[in-house]
Amino acid sequence: MVFPVLFHEFSYMPNLKQELIHQLGQVLETGSILSQAEAMSPFESDGLTAMKQLPLVVVLPSNEKEVCAVLRICHELSIPVVVRGAGTGLSGGALPVGEGVLLSMARFMRILDIDPLARVARVEPGVRNLSISQAAASHNLFYAPDPSSQIACTIGGNIAENSGGVHCLKYGLTVHNLLRLRIATMTGEMIEIGSEALDSPGYDLLALMTGSEGMLGVVTEATVRLLPKPESVCVVLAAFDDISCAAQAVGSIIASGILPAGLEMMDHLSIKAVEAFVHAGYPTVAAILLCELDGTKEAVEEQVLAVNAVFKRHQVKEVREAWDELSRHLFWAGRKAAFPAVGRLSPDYYCMDGTIPRRKLAFILESLQELSRTSGLQIANVFHAGDGNLHPLIMYDANCEGEQKLAESVGAQILELCLEAGGSITGEHGVGMEKINQMCSQFGRAELDLFLGVKLSFDPSGLLNPGKVIPTLHRCAEYGAMHVHSGQLLHGEMERF
Repeated sequence: MVFPVLFHEFSYMPNLKQELIHQLGQVLETGSILSQAEAMSPFESDGLTAMKQLPLVVVLPSNEKEVCAVLRICHELSIPVVVRGAGTGLSGGALPVGEGVLLSMARFMRILDIDPLARVARVEPGVRNLSISQAAASHNLFYAPDPSSQIACTIGGNIAENSGGVHCLKYGLTVHNLLRLRIATMTGEMIEIGSEALDSPGYDLLALMTGSEGMLGVVTEATVRLLPKPESVCVVLAAFDDISCAAQAVGSIIASGILPAGLEMMDHLSIKAVEAFVHAGYPTVAAILLCELDGTKEAVEEQVLAVNAVFKRHQVKEVREAWDELSRHLFWAGRKAAFPAVGRLSPDYYCMDGTIPRRKLAFILESLQELSRTSGLQIANVFHAGDGNLHPLIMYDANCEGEQKLAESVGAQILELCLEAGGSITGEHGVGMEKINQMCSQFGRAELDLFLGVKLSFDPSGLLNPGKVIPTLHRCAEYGAMHVHSGQLLHGEMERF
């Protein structure tokens, strides 16, 4: 099965830009269309700044009617569209197309309604993640998914990537906290999927849309689930002199039947960076675990005793408990500031995202140490240990010739290691442009054909975020040949191409 339309070469008339701007000017207010390079430069990349591209035009609609009008114009002119939220994504998912429109949802910033009885919030896609919990706090409610970038990232972007955060172990990812969506199709039609009820009729299109990386439609409104704040919360910090002991403790906690609200790990390099940046009071050790437990006061007290017993069995050096809000906030502030803090250790770093089974944590950490040794690049590790979501930070200097390419190569090897361990090439950062080659390693031809079919059922013209996520079979064949040539082919996966 072949779907060539998805990746066709877009051809343009010389005066197409002028015609596009003219038509957009009929449906958008003055100041909502940016066409000069200087004005468009803030939109040239997302958080993966190694990839940059100016679009043909940037548009900033303010309501659903304008979004639909923009999409209809682009569909009629066969102009590709890339949707952008806050631009905090780390996989190049919002990288513009050079001859396309960059559709920014930055002006969709309203919290439309909070229903404390139904425990739901209805919001526009440009609302910041943290703003929902802040708005719901007066009702003693909160929105559970909390990516490290929650102060800046938007709900629309969270839906596109199916973001998680430090509390996803117990409370789930975005898909588990989403109830309903309003979506504009590439042809400018509005559809609604999902329901505030326990279930909704038909196929589960809500789950299909979540994590689709802007390839199926444009989210214009979301209804999300709110949860009551727990009665009691305690964060236990456990310090280890051996990172393998910390990794083994993670599996033992889950095996004991305890389900923490969050279970995070940081290694020595990331601890060093955070202490210089946030002064969270972390001990200088090989690794720390942050284990948050919540529920009734009695249940939390019992669980704290149980996890402390687990830590002791795994040669913990020191254990600290944070019961008051200020102390808990300081512990988490260090973890959530880890990405910017690592920037103090190196001029540049490359943040990876992969997922592995928890039982393979020790194996992967040892493999990362070996990769660091052989490549000569330092790797700081910060990750959601509870659900096996790794975020290795590969440090390099872009001013040194060849170091960026080396960092990218190390990142690709880390993803292949995740696959070898029985995991996935992404947990919450998405595929975008960054991991498109590794899609060829994780999936075979039948799966890729199926993904293409889903894409084209929503977007037959292939204009929404083209060239992202789903690789062509030709690209997979080239990637496979490259790995065979270099002797890096893992478990025969590429033979299927």
